[in-house]
Order: sequence, then C-alpha cells, then structure tokens
Amino acid sequence: MRLSDRIALVTGAAGGIGRAAALCFAREGAEVIASDINADSCMETLDMIERDGGKGMFVKADVTREDDIVSLYHEISVRYGKLDTVVNIAGGDCEPASDVEQIDYLRMSANIDLNLKSCIISCREAARIMKPQASGKIVNMSSLVYRGSPNQFTYSASKGGIFAFTRSLAMSLGRFGITVNALAPALVEVPAFVRALGEERWEMLRNDCARRYPLGRVATPDDVAKCALFLASDDASFITGQIIEISGGARL
Repeated sequence: MRLSDRIALVTGAAGGIGRAAALCFAREGAEVIASDINADSCMETLDMIERDGGKGMFVKADVTREDDIVSLYHEISVRYGKLDTVVNIAGGDCEPASDVEQIDYLRMSANIDLNLKSCIISCREAARIMKPQASGKIVNMSSLVYRGSPNQFTYSASKGGIFAFTRSLAMSLGRFGITVNALAPALVEVPAFVRALGEERWEMLRNDCARRYPLGRVATPDDVAKCALFLASDDASFITGQIIEISGGARL
C-alpha cells in the first residue's frame, strides 16, 4: 500500500470529492483525519472508512474560521505528533453564474474566504508541523476555471489564487522536503451539484460537457481522488509547484 503508516488530513470530507479522497487514502494504508463542517455526513465518511477496514477520526471544522483551522491542526499534532499529507478539498462556488455587473461584495468575500483564505491558513498550519519533520505532501484544490471563466468571476479568481499560492509555497518549502501541488478538475459529477441543479439541468450540462471533452465524459470523484493519491505518494516525490488538470482533455 502506498500510504502505509501515514497520517493524512482531508478537508471537505463530507462531500463527493472529499469522501472519495478519504476512502482512497484509507484503502492505501493512511490513517485519515476526515474534517468538514457537516458533521453527520462526515461521520458517514468515517463509517465507510472503518467498514472498509481503514482507520481514521473525525474533526469538525469550519474552514472559513481561522480558529477552527488552528484547533484542527492542534488536535492532529497532539494526537499524532506528525502529519504526512494534507488534501485541502473544502470549498465551493458562492456566486455562480453571475454577470460582471452583478458581482456582490458579500458573495465575493464568501468565495475568497471559503476557497482561498481557508487554503492559505490550512497550509500555514500544515507547514508548522511538516517543517520540523522535514517531510510532507500538500495537495490543494483549484479548478479548471483558474484559467478564467465568463460567468464565475470571483470563484475563478479564488481558484487562480490557489494556483499562485501553491507555486509560491512550493518554492518556499522545497528545501524542507515538502511538496506542494494543486488539482484543477473540470466538471465533476458530485451528488451535491446534481441536487443543486436538478436532474434535468444536470443531464443537459453533463451531456454538453461530455460532447466537448475529448474523452467523452465528465469526471467522477474517484478521478480526482486518485490524482490526489498519486501526488501524496512517493511516486510523486520529485513533483512540486504543479497544477494537474483533471479535465478529460477539456481546454487543450
């Protein structure tokens, strides 16, 4: 197993991609700290890990609150004394499908808080544990819209910020044996998104994207989780500062 005896934190572990990552890491031998603001759904993730023979723990945290993130890492440090991998998945679009004239200050701030600031603070706390141990792997969640989007202005800005921050952190932490990379998925079929759109609108969107993507389908949560696993494994020990597009060939 690629992550035997390693401690891995997955934020956003109640959601589709976060749950897939937590399960994937546990199957590869990691003890997983599953964290999310949604306690009930995250406990379901932990139950799935344990039924599958894996090990883990749940820590509730609202990643838009600095104190919650600090407490999360403090609990990890006290319980385990080390941290091998962090996968910062928690996030979402608080201002979808807006015209530029409709950008709202509060929703813009929510996007930056939820996606960018949370990632920065999480990485700060991870570095405080990983630098003294001279090892670690950080995987951040960007999005294919880091390239730009005609109707996701503040979300794409936050995801572009994650890419820039990831590169900067990789430059800083490399000498401590820590790698830092980012994932940039295209459309992913996650239950929450399907519910939010409704079945009919989701089918239209999925079919439209599938026609445009060279591989002819949209991504699954496992597609993203397996890429995160690769970056967290020793197979990716000489890869840092990169953004990996999980896009089925979209925007080539």
